[in-house]
Amino acid sequence: MSRVLITPRSVTRNGHPALARLEAAGCELIFCTPGVQPDEAELLGLVPGCVGYLAGVEKISARVLDAAKDLKVIARNGAGIDNIDLEAARRTGVKIVPAAAANARGVAELTIALMLALARDVAFSDAQMKRTDWQRRRGIELRGRTLGIVGCGHVGQKVAALALALGMKVLAYDPYADGAFRPQGEFRYADLGEVFSASDVVSFHCPAPPDGKLLVTRESLATMRKGVYLINTARAGLLDEQALVEGLNDGHVAGLALDVFAVEPPGENALVRHDRVVATPHLGGYTTESIARAVEAAVQAILDHLP
Repeated sequence: MSRVLITPRSVTRNGHPALARLEAAGCELIFCTPGVQPDEAELLGLVPGCVGYLAGVEKISARVLDAAKDLKVIARNGAGIDNIDLEAARRTGVKIVPAAAANARGVAELTIALMLALARDVAFSDAQMKRTDWQRRRGIELRGRTLGIVGCGHVGQKVAALALALGMKVLAYDPYADGAFRPQGEFRYADLGEVFSASDVVSFHCPAPPDGKLLVTRESLATMRKGVYLINTARAGLLDEQALVEGLNDGHVAGLALDVFAVEPPGENALVRHDRVVATPHLGGYTTESIARAVEAAVQAILDHLP
C-alpha cells in the first residue's frame, strides 16, 4: 500500500471525508499526534516509507526530506509553502503542491472581523463585562478610512473587496501587482512606504521576505500614522514584537490583531496579553468551507502524483 502522511491539525483532530478517496485508492494513512503540530523529531519517525504527505504549517526541514526516501509529493492544505525547505525538496525531487486560494475567503473574512473588533475594542469590552467592570473605549468608524494591504494576491484582493464594500479606501502594495484586479471603489496600488504612511489600518497578506528582514520595525512604525491599527493573518516573521509592544504602550499603535505566531501555541507572550491586542489561534483558514476546499485540493494533488 502507498503510505500517506497526514499532519494538518484540523484534519488529524477531526478527520475529513476527502481522506476516503485516498483509502479507496489503496493508500495507508499515517497520522501524527491528533490536533498537535508535529515537530522535526515526530516527522523523522513518521515520514520514512511515505510516498505522499498532506502537510499543514509545520516546518519541513532538509533532515525530514532527506529521511523521506520514497516521498513523491507534499500537498499543502493551504497556499503558503515557506515552511518547507524548498531547496531540499528540489534536491530530493519532491514535488510541492499548494492549495492555492483554498482558504482565501476564510482568511479575508477573519481579517475584516479583526479590523472591526479593533476599531470598536470588542475584545477589551467583552473581557471587562465578564469581570462586571463597565468600561467603554471610544471607537472609530471605518467608512472613509484607508486600509493598507501588504500583499494583494488571493487573500489581499478579497480583503480589498470587503473593505471597499464597507466604504473604505484601499491602498495595496504587491511586488507582483495584478493589473487585472480593478475593484469598484477607491482602490489603487502604491509603494510600501505610502501604504505605511497613508493608512489608518495596515493588514498583512504576504510571505516573509526571502532575506528575512522584518517589515514592521521601530523605523517603519515611525512612518505610520499615530493611532494606526495593524493586522497580521499571514506570517509571524513580518513584525518586530518588541517594537510593537513599545508602539502599543506609547499609543502610536492603537491596536494590533494577530492570528499567527512564531511558536504555536505561543505560551506566555507580551503581545498576546496586551489589552490592545486581539489574538486568535491561527483561525484564518479554520472554517468548514476553507478546510473542505484545501483538503480536497491536497488529496487530489496526492492522487495525481501517486506512483
